[in-house]
Amino acid sequence: MNTPFQKASEWIDAENAQDPNIESDQDTEYPKELLYSNRMYERLMQFEPEASEEIQIASKAQHICRWKVARESYPMDRVGYLRWREDLKKFHAKTTAGILEKAGYDQDFIDRVSFLIEKKLLKKDAETQLLEDIICLVFLEYYLDPFVHKHDEEKLKNIIKKTWDKMSDKGHQEALKINYSEENLNLIKASLGL
Repeated sequence: MNTPFQKASEWIDAENAQDPNIESDQDTEYPKELLYSNRMYERLMQFEPEASEEIQIASKAQHICRWKVARESYPMDRVGYLRWREDLKKFHAKTTAGILEKAGYDQDFIDRVSFLIEKKLLKKDAETQLLEDIICLVFLEYYLDPFVHKHDEEKLKNIIKKTWDKMSDKGHQEALKINYSEENLNLIKASLGL
């Protein structure tokens, strides 16, 4: 018999596998949010092998079904962007809560996962901070490079600085171990004054 965790993980993967957007990784194509979910979970388990079940699920479900809430459906300005991000957090939490209920988790567990996905009490709640560290590490390792080719240097420095400011000291140490291209490492150092 599958455990609630195994069921929830399989169902989260099944939802993310429906993403029509495809991304390549090492010559293999994946649904974009399934790949992101796998990267989040793998990075969490490397960074914090004793992570609670709640945070393991929150890491996998961080972007669950993200393609269903299109950025283009909101005004293309800063206010629209922030509203989209807030609505996404609630959407991801609600979608995950439905899966967890079906998998047999109790309400306290579901509420805690929702709390983490919505990134409440960042810098104050240790697990929310841990999830934010993982989000930032995954961004720096896999998604910084595509950003570099799309934005000017000032915007990139601002993005890197904001990312860094969200992380813990432990997250910073881990981020500096990532195998960046020389160009990106220099950009990170310039952004942070290292």
